Order: sequence, then structure tokens, then C-alpha cells
Amino acid sequence: GALYSRKFTIDGEQISLQVQDTPFVSLEDDTDSICCQEQINRSIYWADGFVFVFSITDYESFRLLRPLHQHIRRIHPNANIPLLLMANKGDLLRARQVSSKEGLQLATELGGTYCEVSARESCEGVHEAFQQLCQELSRSSSSCNGEKRRGLHLVRPKSPNMQDLKRRLKQALTSKGKSATTL
Repeated sequence: GALYSRKFTIDGEQISLQVQDTPFVSLEDDTDSICCQEQINRSIYWADGFVFVFSITDYESFRLLRPLHQHIRRIHPNANIPLLLMANKGDLLRARQVSSKEGLQLATELGGTYCEVSARESCEGVHEAFQQLCQELSRSSSSCNGEKRRGLHLVRPKSPNMQDLKRRLKQALTSKGKSATTL
């Protein structure tokens, strides 16, 4: 899973947002238990909020959300962590497998907000949804009177340093070029 970092301003306050993409979560053998990599569990530990994205054209991606939420609740049993349920591919209405009603009902059940977007047609809906979640995070963190919301002191994963990645890539390409010329 990739880590994306952005800084922006909401309500006059500068926010540093890190989004950890958590791929490869699946249901175990047609049960309601999830199977996920340890990296995903580490991401869950340090997260201040969650965005569950599913495709309206793929019921299985929707079906995974409730067990994933239960997994998060086992890690953070008493935390009030903001949750956004985001239905993507809103432009593919003819292929819809998950209704808006089902999405809204699940968001209500999980204690989150719901939105439908089409990342293909416009990034504005996605931007507005993330902004709404960040505003909710800002409100919940300010209500903690400056204290950290949870007592966990886990190190957050770092974004890769682009200069370091470029240097490593250049070294790898240079060493391959040298070994190819010596053959």
C-alpha cells in the first residue's frame, strides 16, 4: 500500500494529511472475517480517521466493509474515530450492484458519513469528501483539549523521500549498465 502525503488549510488551520492505501484486504473463505497484511494493521493503529472506498459496480467490495470495520473496532474498541464511506464509480449507473440506500444504511450503522463520487468524471467530489472528513477530524481533535486522542505511541510510516528514491533508482540503473557492459 502506498502512502500519500499532502498539506492544506482548513478553516485557517494547516492540516497534514497522510493517506495509507490498504490493498489486499479480503474475506476468508466466504466468512465474515477478513484477511489482511500486517502492514494494514499498523496503518489502522496510527490512523485518526478512515475512508472506506467501494465500487457501486462491485458488491464484493461493499460486502468487505462491515468485517473491516469490525476488525478496526477490535484494534480500537473505545475510540470515536471519524469514518467516511465513499461509493466510487457513480458514473456507471447501469452497472450498479450497490444501491445508494444500502450505502447510506451501512454508513449509518457504522457511525459514519456517506457520499457517492465518480473519480473518473471529477475529482471535486473526492476532494470535498476528504475535506469533510478532515474538518470532522479537526473538530474531534480540538475537543480533546490538546491531548492525543489515543494513548498509542506508535511511529507513523514515513513517506518515501523522492530524492532518495531517485538516487536508488539511478544507482540500480547504473549498476545494471556496468554489469551489462562487462559481459
